[in-house]
Amino acid sequence: MPIPGKLELTIKINEFPADAQTVENGWKQFSVETDAGIVAIKVKPKVFNKLEEAQANYPQWVAAIAGKMGERTADGFVLAEQNIQTFERKPKAEAIVQS
Repeated sequence: MPIPGKLELTIKINEFPADAQTVENGWKQFSVETDAGIVAIKVKPKVFNKLEEAQANYPQWVAAIAGKMGERTADGFVLAEQNIQTFERKPKAEAIVQS
């Protein structure tokens, strides 16, 4: 007999979704292509601002978009109950090769 569990997904991106569309109530909607198909994401303006701030303030950044698997679509699924966290990505120091 299976035990109860909770499935949470995290999608990492490092490019700003330039084709994000404004939909009802000012929410932003965009898609991300993943190994599992196209993931449709719709977030509140305040949450989308985190991506805009990362784009404006960091030369390199990564965003973790977490949520639950929502309804299936023809080519993937909708990410439900999503949240976004952004982080500055610092370039790794190149290894010094000694001869």
